[in-house]
Amino acid sequence: MGENKWMGKRWEDMDTDVLVKIFKELNLVELSPVSQVCRLWRSACSDPLIWGTLDFGLLKSNFIQTRASPYIWVDDRSDKRLARILRVAMAISCGNVNCMIFHYNLYMRDEHLHFISKRSPHLKRLVMPAWNRITRVGICQAIQRWQELESLTMPTIGHPLYIMEEIGRSCKNFTELKVMGSFDHQFAFAILQFLPKLKVLSLRCSKVTMDALQSLLHSMEYLEVLNISHSLLLVIAANGRKQVVHELDGQILERASRLREFHYCQSRTCIACQRMVVDEGIMRWYRYEDWFWRRDEVRSLDLQDYGKLFDAGCERLTSVE
Repeated sequence: MGENKWMGKRWEDMDTDVLVKIFKELNLVELSPVSQVCRLWRSACSDPLIWGTLDFGLLKSNFIQTRASPYIWVDDRSDKRLARILRVAMAISCGNVNCMIFHYNLYMRDEHLHFISKRSPHLKRLVMPAWNRITRVGICQAIQRWQELESLTMPTIGHPLYIMEEIGRSCKNFTELKVMGSFDHQFAFAILQFLPKLKVLSLRCSKVTMDALQSLLHSMEYLEVLNISHSLLLVIAANGRKQVVHELDGQILERASRLREFHYCQSRTCIACQRMVVDEGIMRWYRYEDWFWRRDEVRSLDLQDYGKLFDAGCERLTSVE
């Protein structure tokens, strides 16, 4: 009898597109050793189809709040863990990340931001973590590298002018902004001045002053989508006294009707609206469901389910004890 021979392909000889389909089912921890098997496998592991979205929505810092600036203390082990995970992700992705999502309560430093901005030059969408430990220089240098940036989700910040200015100068295709915090006349002025062609703006679960809202609706010629759902709307008198607005007047509604989409909710029976009142306009996201901060009525801004690349298995395997 003749010798039986195996006629199948060897793994290292498989078509790249087949390998990519297989590797898309793996998470970051599983991809790391696979990418070291051979050049073909490493190339497949770095394919843009795998790295389109890098969702770190399950990754949070081990922190405590403080009274002194930056108003947060982060365990050193959390910083080292984040640095280690970013090194692995950036090494395998080879600059192919288009969308990067960070948890609201991940407190990265300038060094982390510098590292990822240098290694993800084609980023188009960024969901930022809290700003506490990121400096003005740090965020501006990152934005300068992300010239293809189109969409930014950002927590509240006291002085947004310089960030809007840097985006307007460096990111010519920028059209989409989501703010999670406070939105006043100063913030609106920064957008009007530096991002006049903004098309999509979400102020969901934010504290919004009526003069800021009026400025947007009156002057933003290119604005197509506005979301103020569950926001705490305030009128600020000349003496500084604040009054909550429970219903929009006809002039605001008439201007908003010109938009392609206008999302608005201030219902006493709405759970999200109730939470805004309890938190006095500054949402304490850590109090609620872990997915709550990811939601948005604007479809393009809603983060939906957590991504596969950094799933619950990765979170457990890379956790700091």
